[in-house]
Amino acid sequence: MNRTMQKCYNIIVTGKVQDTGFRALIEEVARLLDLKGFVFNDIDGSVKMVCCGENSAVSKLFTEIRTIGSRRGIVIDAIAKEELPSNIFLPERFSRLYTDDLGDIGRKLDIGNSELKGINTKLSPLDDRLSGLDNRLSGIDDKMSGIDGRLSGIGEDTHGLNEVMGSFVVEQRGHNKRLEKILEKLTER
Repeated sequence: MNRTMQKCYNIIVTGKVQDTGFRALIEEVARLLDLKGFVFNDIDGSVKMVCCGENSAVSKLFTEIRTIGSRRGIVIDAIAKEELPSNIFLPERFSRLYTDDLGDIGRKLDIGNSELKGINTKLSPLDDRLSGLDNRLSGIDDKMSGIDGRLSGIGEDTHGLNEVMGSFVVEQRGHNKRLEKILEKLTER
């Protein structure tokens, strides 16, 4: 990179830019644009970076992180930049710094716990509904058992009816045979 065309900036990005994957996005775009520098989360909720490269590449970085970031749900309220002297010693590849100390880890755990409580609060009415549904299903199960009992009774009744009908058919055959004999005798006369 030609050092005369290189510009270095101290940059601060504010908005909903932490816990969103924003630093990874900046690192990815900056590396594609062959920029030098680093990016980190600051305790004030902003994302800060030092960035060096050709002016057009730095401008493109801002455009890309705004465009791609908005598609990913990152909300950028403002990007403030301050030009720095060009002779800053920076890593050759743009890097994401992991500044998550115990305070930041604690903050992230608090956010996670808050989200879990919110989910639990949202699930509580659902749990009540499911309990009510379970009671209704239990009632339906009882009714189905009653229907099963009645169907079983119908089956037993049908079995008994089949036996009665079977004996009736046997009796009817006997009766028919007697009637045939009577008719034969009547026709002979």
